Amino acid sequence: MRRVAIVGAGQSGLFLGVGLLDAGFSVTLFSNREGAQIANGRVMSSQCMFHPTLELERRHGLELWEEKAPPINGLAYRWATAEAQIHTEFEVSRARPALSIDQRVKVPAWMDVFVERGGDLRIEDVSPAMLEDISEEYELVVVAAGKGDIAGLFPTDEEHSEYTRPQRALSLAYLSGVEPRPAFGANDYNVVDGVGEMFLLPALTTTGPCEILTIEGIIGGPMDCWDGVRDPAEHLALTKDLARRYFPWIYDRIRNAELTDSLGTLAGKVTPRVRKPVAHLANGRHALGMADVVVVNDPITGQGSNNAARCAESYLESILQHGETSFTSDWMQATFNRYWDFARWGTTWTNSMLRPYPEHLGRLLKAAAHDPELALQIANGFSNPPSLFPWWDDPQTADAVLTEAVGSGK
Repeated sequence: MRRVAIVGAGQSGLFLGVGLLDAGFSVTLFSNREGAQIANGRVMSSQCMFHPTLELERRHGLELWEEKAPPINGLAYRWATAEAQIHTEFEVSRARPALSIDQRVKVPAWMDVFVERGGDLRIEDVSPAMLEDISEEYELVVVAAGKGDIAGLFPTDEEHSEYTRPQRALSLAYLSGVEPRPAFGANDYNVVDGVGEMFLLPALTTTGPCEILTIEGIIGGPMDCWDGVRDPAEHLALTKDLARRYFPWIYDRIRNAELTDSLGTLAGKVTPRVRKPVAHLANGRHALGMADVVVVNDPITGQGSNNAARCAESYLESILQHGETSFTSDWMQATFNRYWDFARWGTTWTNSMLRPYPEHLGRLLKAAAHDPELALQIANGFSNPPSLFPWWDDPQTADAVLTEAVGSGK
């Protein structure tokens, strides 16, 4: 029985661990917190799992909340001027819903599944020195913890990292008492020129159904204002004030909302980057980085949790196909390259959304307001970013798409 150690008990680490257990591996998973600490702690993300990655969870018996979570049945998009005048909007429903499950709900439940299926769960905060000791004991070490000193073992891949600093000031709030959308539950995606973005989507949290409001403020702009905000009531008041000033149609939905709990807020900044996937340890051994250890995207396109699941599934397939052969650094690089063949499109797309829209993309979005098929293509790009290319970033191909839409009478 091959022995694998996974450092990090989040979406990717637990997913991979359960998959390896089901395939007959001996798996030890290291977490710096117990399940109860996570369940009773602060929110960690504003995740949204789209249908393809929900199917991966179902395949491994990990989709546990479909009957409880409010469905996210589509995309509602609005683009406005700096004066909050909407000039482009469309909404489109998807045949298969997405779901958003608070990590405080998901991770403890998955920890229980991992243990029930025979996994060894250890509550330890793994340091770089400890990682070397672990590498002596296990045939393969996978690092799925994207923060702290251990992530520093994976150097930045300058070739594939477009940014060297954060592009948005991020904030989120888990809310109850939000006015529901009249048509269907959707990712309410809103852009205001020179200000940033505001998203609102249905979710399931520790207290039941809710809505998550995410703010992406352009650095140096009016929504880059979260430094020093620690009090939950202050966070909520500032959230509502920003919505009132720049996204009044969202404010109409949240004016009477309250936080789901006192730990239902989060603020910070993320530098988008790609890291090299192999850590070369001082003892001559290696560790393989996965998910947001190696590919960190801004959450503007909601790819984080989906990338985590896809990375775990891709790594699982590579491990199972490897047989009894040693897990060399060359194999680790090849394993990441297989995942990167998909993930690079999401990174390219996400990075493009952090810049002002180029002229051809503006025309595509405006056309989608009158072309339901084009609107659906854009909405489906959230669950399958490669489908957006080449027309998303190539003006000539975009022109062909627009010409076809006009020629068909749309």
